[in-house]
Amino acid sequence: MHRLIEGVAKFKREVFPEKEDLFQELAGGQNPEALLITCADSRVVPSLIMQCGPGDLFICRNAGNMVPPYGEVHGGVSATIEYAVCALNVEHIIVCGHSNCGAMQGILHPEKVAEMPTVKTWLNHGEAARRVVRENYPNLSEEAALKAITQENVVAQLANLRTHPSVASRLASGKISLHGWVYDIATSDVRAWDSHKSQFVPIEEYCLTTAAPRPRVFTTAAD
Repeated sequence: MHRLIEGVAKFKREVFPEKEDLFQELAGGQNPEALLITCADSRVVPSLIMQCGPGDLFICRNAGNMVPPYGEVHGGVSATIEYAVCALNVEHIIVCGHSNCGAMQGILHPEKVAEMPTVKTWLNHGEAARRVVRENYPNLSEEAALKAITQENVVAQLANLRTHPSVASRLASGKISLHGWVYDIATSDVRAWDSHKSQFVPIEEYCLTTAAPRPRVFTTAAD
């Protein structure tokens, strides 16, 4: 804890003065480009991974980067999504999982969280990913199963995002894009979900053009 307190002092003494104009501007409001929904894991540092600064990201963190379907849980995740979309008008929402995730291990092996009832209940939001992996990839090694469920969970949470009315409305009008990423802690690699190819591809090969939503407008023929 002493090291963290020293870090605050260093920030105030050395870092803040160099960016004071930026912080003065941000003190009046925020205009982030994206909402990032990622895991609470201490090894995932969004500003470092994405090389961005204050004001660039609106961040929601929780165990397993879960997105409860709309109406199931009126909690912080749903409120954060609604605020990011309706009040901040973010143009992108990123769901980012990561390697060696304890939440994913808990989904694969419920006995590991048996003594943590709140965690166990929360991880039910990953049930779709668990079923996909168990029923479609029954012979995977432990390592491969963990990788598979991490990816499938990101895809499942993207589907849950679409149940939120604010997101569904912006998707219909083409005003928002959804992205699914998986970050590898050991290698720094990030893979992105390509819905056209139905697979994760290296972030360097990810095409934002294909990720952008196609607005749909229904017209009614005159009588």
